[in-house]
Amino acid sequence: MHINGKRRGELVYVWSDPIEQINEHEVVKDRCIMKHKVKVTVIDKKLYPELQQQYCADPDSGSCPCYNVGDEFVFYRNDERDDFWHMGLNTLTKTTSDPDTVAGGPKMPHCSEAWDAISRYIYTGLQGGSIMKDWMKEENTMIACCSDGTRPVIFKIERIDEK
Repeated sequence: MHINGKRRGELVYVWSDPIEQINEHEVVKDRCIMKHKVKVTVIDKKLYPELQQQYCADPDSGSCPCYNVGDEFVFYRNDERDDFWHMGLNTLTKTTSDPDTVAGGPKMPHCSEAWDAISRYIYTGLQGGSIMKDWMKEENTMIACCSDGTRPVIFKIERIDEK
């Protein structure tokens, strides 16, 4: 599957095999319904204290308090739930911390800086699209980070295909 182009803001998919579009979330290929979910994993957190000392109002603000290395989130978009439109609220599936204090947990959506960086890849993956073909080793995976320049969080985003 690859993205051929856009038509009025929609992705146009091209397959060499016969397909049938069931609805905006499900595609039939060889008579199997393809569904997609997206897994997001925090793979690293960085801290640049010299930049915080020089530029931040709180020069000792430390590392990002919203995420922990190893946190995992799973996004679904189907008839029962649509995690994308809720900024990933309650998508947290694994953490070493109190889930109520983690962005994407049951009490708070993802950080806006992180969401701005990862949401486009999540949306593409939920639609079954190629997240980063010809850039990453696997087209269903992307590594991205938030735009906090003094304490960025690095995410691995994976489209998971299900039949």
